Amino acid sequence: MARVGEYPRRQTDPVDPATVPIRPYTSPRRPRRPPRRRTSRALIAGRSVIALAAVLVLVGTGTAWRTYHTALAGVTTSSALDDGPKSVGADQNILIMGLDSRLDEHGNPLPQDMYDALHAGDDSEGGYNSNVLILMHIPGDGSKSTAISIPRDDYVTLDPAACGGSTCKGKVKQAYGLAYQATKDKLTSTVKDPVELEQRSRDVGRKSEIATVRAFLGGVPVDHFVEVTLVAFFQIAQAVQPITVCLNENTSDRFFSGADFHKGEQQIDAEQAMAFVRQRRDPDPDLNFTDMDRTRRQQAFIVSLARQLQDSGTLTNIGKLRSLLDIAKQNIAIDSGLDPMQFAQRASTMMSGGMTLFTLPVVDFGQDDLGEDVNIVDVPAIRATVHDLLFPPGAASSTPTSTATVTVPIPAATGVTLNVVNGSDQNGLARKLEVALVNRGFTAGDAVSGGSRNTTAITYGTGADSAAAALADQLGVTATKSSAVDSHTVVVTIGADVTSNATITTMVASVPDDATTSATPTSTTPPPPPVSATATGNNSPAPTDLSSMDSGKVPCVK
Repeated sequence: MARVGEYPRRQTDPVDPATVPIRPYTSPRRPRRPPRRRTSRALIAGRSVIALAAVLVLVGTGTAWRTYHTALAGVTTSSALDDGPKSVGADQNILIMGLDSRLDEHGNPLPQDMYDALHAGDDSEGGYNSNVLILMHIPGDGSKSTAISIPRDDYVTLDPAACGGSTCKGKVKQAYGLAYQATKDKLTSTVKDPVELEQRSRDVGRKSEIATVRAFLGGVPVDHFVEVTLVAFFQIAQAVQPITVCLNENTSDRFFSGADFHKGEQQIDAEQAMAFVRQRRDPDPDLNFTDMDRTRRQQAFIVSLARQLQDSGTLTNIGKLRSLLDIAKQNIAIDSGLDPMQFAQRASTMMSGGMTLFTLPVVDFGQDDLGEDVNIVDVPAIRATVHDLLFPPGAASSTPTSTATVTVPIPAATGVTLNVVNGSDQNGLARKLEVALVNRGFTAGDAVSGGSRNTTAITYGTGADSAAAALADQLGVTATKSSAVDSHTVVVTIGADVTSNATITTMVASVPDDATTSATPTSTTPPPPPVSATATGNNSPAPTDLSSMDSGKVPCVK
């Protein structure tokens, strides 16, 4: 039986995305027992560092991988990466996804002694939420790489595959699990091979998570992905222990995470590492721990792990190296287009050039309709921030710019967010129309695929009346106010009749194919500069701060 918030509700009536364009996702089933909320959150934190830790194993092997590449023949590959926008030139963006699953990458249960060591329940626990989401940007010129951590509870618009073919809102981490389970339920009666069923369901989950992240961050290119499961973290920590970490204050949390650390630098083993990355509480209320501090703990551990891989001789020890590669083979999946040899070469450059880790800010903490804690985010500000992190102002940007001409501004469009849902059979139409209308004054929202429909229509929320009316008049369609649409937001749902709509056809034709990779909206106010994630006392970053961490030394964190 699923936990609350784990899977989507089955729908008996078709949902018209024009009338219900964005809804909070809901779950039909209650758990068999009350959810152990505090405990599960602490356990899940241990997984949030898995993905980058495992990737650093691949990264750290660098040239050595060329010698032992045959050992990676068993790494799971996936064709889930769609034909969405890709980076221009030699730049690469790699999305790292860490799953909340107590199974290995092939869907098999772990040995019981591993469950005992992890204190994370057995294979009946957990699910397929992407509890770690990190976009790794590797510049083609060899300059410092950038890792952007996306808080797992950010409340965003999910990909339609996670929402029964319509659009809905939920935690960004949920797109994978919702789409996975919906697909598995659908295929169970026809696909009898459990391995095929698992991988086909996972592929849909991967595709949905990638699409959700891409849209949330403003249409950023995703060139490759790496997916990692739970067990990798503990095994990697065992292989390279002890690992040096640093704390600003004495801290303990013996009940929830087992943490008990002293101020300053110290060496920890694999079991202590689990407590280090899980801790989110302390008896001293003045320390004011939050989920964001835990994310920074995990980033600090990643930096320390990378240094340990480089300094300990692990990468020149044949036995340890083969052990690390075996971990990767059992607990990592990559897209079929990611050439391991080329990635190893790029990774060596990434390690030598350094890395900066960022944690995206939130506006506030709230709850969804199910009473689950969520992070409230400013989507346009997030997109502007991500664009500036990947392509700093003044730097040569490899992002193509749109050549669409801003010639016919839409009256009252300024300050109104535009979402576009593609209900036609023409791929890519939503993103192109969004670009065209952003160039006419709207703020870019989400461009997604929805269920098929015959007619194009507009719905809008409070405060968007004038903009919706003006747009409807220009496009020659109807506009209807809807309580399901956010305030100051307009939703255009494209139907099959778009082929006979000369205005939309002309707008879309004016947008070149490569312009959809740069649909990031501009912000009227520049994003605030990042603050150091390793500051102490009153200078420690707040959850609402964009924070950064450098990989040049062992970071001291809360």
